[in-house]
Amino acid sequence: MNSTLTLLAADTELPEPVAPGWQLVLAFLAGIAVIVVLISFVKLHPFLALIFGAVTVGIVPLVLSLVTGDTVDQSLTTVLKSFTDGFGSTAAGVGILIALGAMFAKLLADSGGADEIVDTIIGHSSPRMLPWAMALVGAIIGLPMFFEIGLVLLMPVIYLVARRSQLSLITVGIPALAGLSAMHGFVPPHPGPLTAIDLLHADLGVTLALGVLVAIPTIIVGGPLFGRLAGKWVVVGAPDTFDGDRAGLSDDERAQRPSFGITLFSVLLPVVLMMGKALVDIFIDDKNQWLRVTFDVLGMPLVALLIAVIVGMLTLGRGAGMSREAITKCVESGLPPVAGIILIVAAGGGFKQVLVDSGIGTMLARWAENVNISVILLAWVLAVLIRLATGSATVATITASALVLGLVENMGTGQTSLVVLAVGAGSLFFSHVNDAGFWLVNQYFRLSVSQTIKTWSLMETVLSVAGLVFVLLLSLVV
Repeated sequence: MNSTLTLLAADTELPEPVAPGWQLVLAFLAGIAVIVVLISFVKLHPFLALIFGAVTVGIVPLVLSLVTGDTVDQSLTTVLKSFTDGFGSTAAGVGILIALGAMFAKLLADSGGADEIVDTIIGHSSPRMLPWAMALVGAIIGLPMFFEIGLVLLMPVIYLVARRSQLSLITVGIPALAGLSAMHGFVPPHPGPLTAIDLLHADLGVTLALGVLVAIPTIIVGGPLFGRLAGKWVVVGAPDTFDGDRAGLSDDERAQRPSFGITLFSVLLPVVLMMGKALVDIFIDDKNQWLRVTFDVLGMPLVALLIAVIVGMLTLGRGAGMSREAITKCVESGLPPVAGIILIVAAGGGFKQVLVDSGIGTMLARWAENVNISVILLAWVLAVLIRLATGSATVATITASALVLGLVENMGTGQTSLVVLAVGAGSLFFSHVNDAGFWLVNQYFRLSVSQTIKTWSLMETVLSVAGLVFVLLLSLVV
């Protein structure tokens, strides 16, 4: 199906604009500005900043109406209700999956399974192939893990590989970061893609399959290829921060961990279940109803991740010789670090709902139809602008998805999934000083601000643009 906008205003389910268009645009910009100022300058937690941003979006038209005399079809009470409705629905749809993903990631880290993956791959790579191996490691670790967790986990390996190979820390590290970041932006069950899938009512299995197709070439371009150039621009050595921890491990502790095959099986299990649902839906006819029902259940994100956690307790936890009490403690300890993430994601859903109920999405859809712009390109541009303004890939994903919600209603399953991936690509664009990830990389790699921009920020931009290009290419055949 062609991706050119075919929205008909009469058919859209989005609310009508509650105020004149210029007031809604001003309210939107004011809300974004409040979020940026509160996060970047006041240093307020994003959860609170998103609440104030949502209230600002609702209040601005009310204040302007007092000056212009225009009618505004909303009140502060309805704005607050919109926020709480969006908060609750997002927490219910995504929060459980984030919690399960965090449990599995903690099992993978504490069992030594992640170490087994990286040691196996690195041990079979020549120095020239190390950047490619690191990109693969980053992608595998990035499948179930949040970017921040994966980065912290991989830093000892990145340091060690850089020293042994005599390569720049950037040459080795950028490919791993590209693998982590691309998976976080394109592939469910990460919060961004899941949220976009939920908002745009895309098929998760199809989006997962297409996301992997887009992520692989994108990682190659933004990882090993760009890393080779960035390593020439910025040459830094690896510190010895983690040497003591690794050298202190006993032989028994090194040996007592799950095998590479078992670990890889555990990591890929939820991905296979979700992708299997999509393949069954496509290739199995209704005569095999029992098979479709089975995969419909097993391929649900909640069920797939729940199965992965239960299986991981056996394959990873018991495989590492952990006691029942140790496994329980490990799983429980994975939850506190993601409590803030769940709140931020849910608050972003509340902010999104305020935008949707204000009618700005309907207004934008009508404008976009008139200029005849590709919905894929529009989704990417919107995500880029919000990413630059807020520094949050999650906020960019949620807001951009909300603004193009009415544009995907007449699209096919594949095209809707490509819009989700375009939003994900845009949400990665040029991480800078208002992004926590920027400072995480800055500190771990011991870089100056300018060096971080030349490496990390440009890498994110390459991933974003390359991702868009590959999404557009897929749109020609999907």
